[in-house]
Amino acid sequence: MKSVVITGASTGIGRATAEYLAQARWRVFAGVRKEADGDVLRAANPDIQPLILDVTKPEQIAAAAATVSESLGGAKLGGLVNNAGVAKIGPLALQPMDEIRQHFDINVLGLLASVQGFAPLLGMETERTGKPGRIINISSFGGRMAPPFLSAYAATKHAVESLTDSLRRELIVFGIDAICVAPGAIKTPIWDKAEEDEKREPYANTRWAEPVRKFTKGFLDAGESGWPAERIAALIETALTDPSPKAHYAAGPEKLVNYSIARRLPKRMLDKGFARRFGMEPPE
Repeated sequence: MKSVVITGASTGIGRATAEYLAQARWRVFAGVRKEADGDVLRAANPDIQPLILDVTKPEQIAAAAATVSESLGGAKLGGLVNNAGVAKIGPLALQPMDEIRQHFDINVLGLLASVQGFAPLLGMETERTGKPGRIINISSFGGRMAPPFLSAYAATKHAVESLTDSLRRELIVFGIDAICVAPGAIKTPIWDKAEEDEKREPYANTRWAEPVRKFTKGFLDAGESGWPAERIAALIETALTDPSPKAHYAAGPEKLVNYSIARRLPKRMLDKGFARRFGMEPPE
């Protein structure tokens, strides 16, 4: 049975991927932070084995890796899907530093800590049997094109893109591949969290009040019309199993406009487009 560890499997893309891969006869180790979330996943499919796994806590990563190692016997782990992440809206000049650090602690350092914890099982322990596994890092359209107000999140996803390229070029000596999957707008609870932030209006008394409201509304509208998370789960399985996988997969609604074309526009042109869209023309 193919085996995979998924971080951030309580909701959204992580949960959809856990359930999708379990149905496809993978043995899924699903990282969650609460036992209740693990119970829900186990009830959905007995091939899902929950792991208490907060990627910011080294002791939990070590304990989870030990559990997976024991379950695998002497076999290699087939895949590690680094999905755990956080996204909060705010202008960088005012966003609290604790909030920005949280983005990097989870989205970047937590991802790398998970890689270090599970890479021995993926193939760095060469005495293990089977083919080396693959690392799938969940990035975003924002990993290559940074919008305003989702700045801390975009910065971490830029880092994830770079880390993935470096990991792939380093771990080749063990036959371990590293691949980015970059979704656009997907229907996940991350949109609900953005809506909670909108209700608080933390930037209501700033020059960015109306632009942030417009951006947040667009963010929420995109989530409402986004792809179901199961479509990304299917893409993740492709990245895990394709004999000749791409190094980077981008998928989501309006990919041509919001990703392919946007990344190729001159930066100053894109700046002006964002300014017009969100009402941020410079002073006279």
